[in-house]
Amino acid sequence: MTSEVVIDVQQKEISIALLEDQKLVEYQTEPRSASFSVGNIYIAKVKKLMPGLNACFVDVGYERDAFLHYLDLGNQFSSYEKYLKQVQSDRKKLYPFSKATRLPDLKKEGSVQTTLKVGQEVLVQIVKEPISTKGPRLTAELSFAGRYLVLIPFNDKVSVSSKIKSGEERARLKQLIHSIKPKNCGVIVRTVAEGKRVAELDAELKVLNKRWEDALVKVQKTQQRPQMVFEETGRAVALLRDLFNPTYASIHVNNEDVFNEVKNYVSLIAPEKAGIVKLYTGKVPIFDNFNITKQIKSGFGKTVNYKHGAYLIIEHTEAMHVIDVNSGTRIKKEGGQEQNALETNLGAADEIARQLRLRDMGGIIVIDFIDMNLAEDRQMLYERMCKNMQQDRARHNILPLSKFGLMQITRQRVRPAMDVSVEETCPTCFGKGTIKSSILFTDQLESKIDNLVNKIGVKKFYLHVHPYVAAYINQGFMSLKRKWQMKYGLGVHVVSSQKMAFLQYEFYDAQREFIDMKEEIETK
Repeated sequence: MTSEVVIDVQQKEISIALLEDQKLVEYQTEPRSASFSVGNIYIAKVKKLMPGLNACFVDVGYERDAFLHYLDLGNQFSSYEKYLKQVQSDRKKLYPFSKATRLPDLKKEGSVQTTLKVGQEVLVQIVKEPISTKGPRLTAELSFAGRYLVLIPFNDKVSVSSKIKSGEERARLKQLIHSIKPKNCGVIVRTVAEGKRVAELDAELKVLNKRWEDALVKVQKTQQRPQMVFEETGRAVALLRDLFNPTYASIHVNNEDVFNEVKNYVSLIAPEKAGIVKLYTGKVPIFDNFNITKQIKSGFGKTVNYKHGAYLIIEHTEAMHVIDVNSGTRIKKEGGQEQNALETNLGAADEIARQLRLRDMGGIIVIDFIDMNLAEDRQMLYERMCKNMQQDRARHNILPLSKFGLMQITRQRVRPAMDVSVEETCPTCFGKGTIKSSILFTDQLESKIDNLVNKIGVKKFYLHVHPYVAAYINQGFMSLKRKWQMKYGLGVHVVSSQKMAFLQYEFYDAQREFIDMKEEIETK
């Protein structure tokens, strides 16, 4: 199996797609301006105590206050509290972290009322992004994650991933980390650190320790509250950090800045693989080039088709996701209803495992498979689902089919499920139901080009249109595009984009920055 990563950087958002054998299995998109991300650390103030929940709400600058439970304060909260006061007492010289005193652990049966007070400043880290009507979820037990190691301030333990089975290797890593770790810090050794040399681990530990020190400097020198003191790496690098493995065939990026950022990161963690990071410079949109746009439009939405006419219905509620398996127009096999149900269910298991990763669905997932009478068939379906889910990085638990033919899955939920709308709003009537004559569409485009070239002064630009419209504009020896180039200059470029609706268009300048050419009358 070959894996490829494709990163599409647009002016307002960044999208990342992971392909396995050219099939889309993971997709993430977020605004480039998004400031909330799992892993970000804030110095913030307690806004409200909730004794009944044994928790508090903390203002971290989001429209809804973040939630911090007493048990999420961590064992070393008293040590953090004392050191925070020492850091803030001197704005010029940072009190060395190596000299910080470790106080006794916080009592597990304690109360938030006796530990915190309204207006108190706390160092907190986001562990869950805002989901639906809930604000972010916080912890006061900070951690800095790297490729091989996780650094935990005020924790003296060294833990090794349970997935490293060799007792000899576990002992080597523990002894090695104990000899190089900073004072007053604990370390978790991740699975990919197996077999790594001391120089590689030491280099990453120094990088993580520097991030912690930089966060402390921000706490010391800034007085604004709430204030972000540490920002997780960009989405592109964060995804690669957790996903990256030697089987990657290539990483394609269509933006030079992000390309350099990704290449520097890959060079740091795997110098021999730096060559797989490639800058995409093609004229066709990068997702169209790798057949991702079509897969996104067919893979999202309420109804998802898969093998031989069968399909899934995926519904999302506040409490859970519900998936219904339907045989659809599938032709019955010679083996009868039981064989037909088994094959439909096995195909559904393959597609559902992909959908969970693709949409990043979390919480409780209930699947209504087609009823099967034989116990061995139900067991085969359960084993197939377990095997498919082995590729999933999120923690999950799968229960065998119940007597009602339902399978229940719980999957770790860290951020909201991906919800990509595959239905297209009419780009010309904006839902009003009437449009200008479609035969006049190219005349409308030409007036936009005239305005762009002769009034605004943009000589080189790219016009993105639906593939059918692009084919019409480009057809023939003396095509419409050729006429426009003769009239307005060779800077006129027409690009076929699968993302566009039928009579939709977008203009981009030479630097691929979006140009808004919509008139007021079009958007009313």
